[in-house]
Amino acid sequence: MALRSSLIAQFWSLIIGVVSGLAAYTAGLPLPWMLGAMLGNMAFALIGAPIAGPTKLRPYVIPVLGVMLGSAITADIFSQLSGWALTVVILPIYLAVAAGMSFWIYRRVGGYDHVTAYYSAMPGGLNEMLILGGEAGGDERKIALAHAARVLLVILFVALFFGLFLGVRSGANGRNWIPLNAPASLDYVYLFGAAVIGSWLGKLARLPASAVFGPMIVSGILHALKFVEIAPPSVFVIASQIVIGAIIGTRFIGATWRELRRDLGLAVLGTGVMLIVAVCFGASIAWASHMSMSQAFLAFAPGGLTEMSLLTLAMHQDVAYVSTIHIIRITMVVGVAAFVFGLLGRRIN
Repeated sequence: MALRSSLIAQFWSLIIGVVSGLAAYTAGLPLPWMLGAMLGNMAFALIGAPIAGPTKLRPYVIPVLGVMLGSAITADIFSQLSGWALTVVILPIYLAVAAGMSFWIYRRVGGYDHVTAYYSAMPGGLNEMLILGGEAGGDERKIALAHAARVLLVILFVALFFGLFLGVRSGANGRNWIPLNAPASLDYVYLFGAAVIGSWLGKLARLPASAVFGPMIVSGILHALKFVEIAPPSVFVIASQIVIGAIIGTRFIGATWRELRRDLGLAVLGTGVMLIVAVCFGASIAWASHMSMSQAFLAFAPGGLTEMSLLTLAMHQDVAYVSTIHIIRITMVVGVAAFVFGLLGRRIN
């Protein structure tokens, strides 16, 4: 009975995602299917609707997005690798500044204990920071809400700012819609193989965000070598974005309005500071490397790998560059967060 109730709750979450995504698409919002599903589910979660995140579908839809992102990689990209060195060198400085300022907000303004404030401020993956913060004795609920709010706010800021002010539009439309019959049988074999083999290799190699990064690498190689020259059909990509948006939105299930006012207010301040720092560092990289400001900013935007990569693709920027920088960012944060916390010890009290 409990299983049936859970499945029904997840079903309603997906229905909300489809309807909200369609509304966002009709309104012309950028990245409409994920953004709409995210906001719709968040709204229903906050009023206590009986919904649940379709988390069981995540391992199946994330590789689809990885394959789609990899389809944007061409052989020309490899000639640009040397131009990414400056970004990689500056990235640790950016992380220290952004996380340090965000920590101060959570600790001094919000009054969080030093463990909760530290892991709430780290711009790493939600699951990884939640595990590390919980093991260190932090408040897991506050850490989870801080990171869920950060991802949501970054997506909103980036998507709405670039969409409404710079006129960027994304999502399936008449020009980039890929029907189910567009890929040939052999294309489907390559695309499906990239998803399955990429996921397995990513997990075997213990890559960060392996479910998206592994398929993206394999898909990128296949597309760069022209074994396959088409992206996955749009209906699969849209379905994947709806699932991801629904999962993000339902992370606010159980949050009270009092918690939301306080913790989301702190998340707005903390994320706002990170975004300001990202803009400054992005502007510096854009000036020094002669790349577009939008591309440089997306590389530093403190959102999730999948979400930022999708936005990059929607804005016709270099997916390989932005995705690689985010992979390095997540690896750095996950790899050194606990070590730095132990090193600083009581100095951050």
